[in-house]
Amino acid sequence: MRLILLGPPGSGKGTQAQRLIHRYGIVQLSTGEMLRAAVAAQTPVGLRAKDIMASGALVPDDIVIGIISDRLDQPDAAKGFILDGFPRTVPQAQALDDLLKKKHIKLDAVIELRVNESALLQRVENRAAEMRSRGEEVRVDDTPEVLTKRLASYRALTEPLIHYYSERRKLLTVDGMMTIEHVTREINRILTAIGAVEAKTPKRAGKAMPSRAAKPDAGKASKSGRRSAGASKKAARVARKGRKPVSKAQKSRPARRLRVPASTPQGRSERSRKRSRKSELKHRDG
Repeated sequence: MRLILLGPPGSGKGTQAQRLIHRYGIVQLSTGEMLRAAVAAQTPVGLRAKDIMASGALVPDDIVIGIISDRLDQPDAAKGFILDGFPRTVPQAQALDDLLKKKHIKLDAVIELRVNESALLQRVENRAAEMRSRGEEVRVDDTPEVLTKRLASYRALTEPLIHYYSERRKLLTVDGMMTIEHVTREINRILTAIGAVEAKTPKRAGKAMPSRAAKPDAGKASKSGRRSAGASKKAARVARKGRKPVSKAQKSRPARRLRVPASTPQGRSERSRKRSRKSELKHRDG
């Protein structure tokens, strides 16, 4: 991930840069820190910048680009970086593009934190008033007057960069007046959308807890039990419907006696009883 953060003083660039550094493990390239580090290390570029800085003059762009080039060659910059405080002008942006092209490094995005200047001034005035009410001393560089001058300088020098990167389709704008958390989420969303960072993949379904996996099986067993019980009840109803209804006459009719064949001993005994019965009746009648 390789980014440039743009925004006027008070827009929260420093806060968002630190959050991106901690989240993605990238480095922040601050031109002021890089210049001081180069001077302390007595690198060739640092030695050139040392006398210029001692005189109070502005360090030329070619020296700054040289320091950035040396810093990009260090191993910790391989994973990504955020440029803070550079570029400030269109010529610096053009020189940076040439440097990145030579090193075969692609700039992912230029994120602009857009703010309402009137709201920023009101915020500083309120903060200064609160500090005075508590008896605290207000910092010299934290007054509405100083902020007004810094905002004017930003508009004159840095705002042309917005048009420069917009024409190259590198500019992405975020509302810097949102809360810090909302700004951070929006920046992360944008970086994911453009492919600068990988989106989080959802967890696999196979990693579900055993207790959760057992619940559906129990539900299936109970469902199948209910289905089999319902099927049995349905079969019983069908069987009852298939029987022929019995009438009242049939219910009151005595049961038929089974005929016994005459050839059997039981049949002969039955015939002899009948004959004796008939003879008895004749004798009684006579």
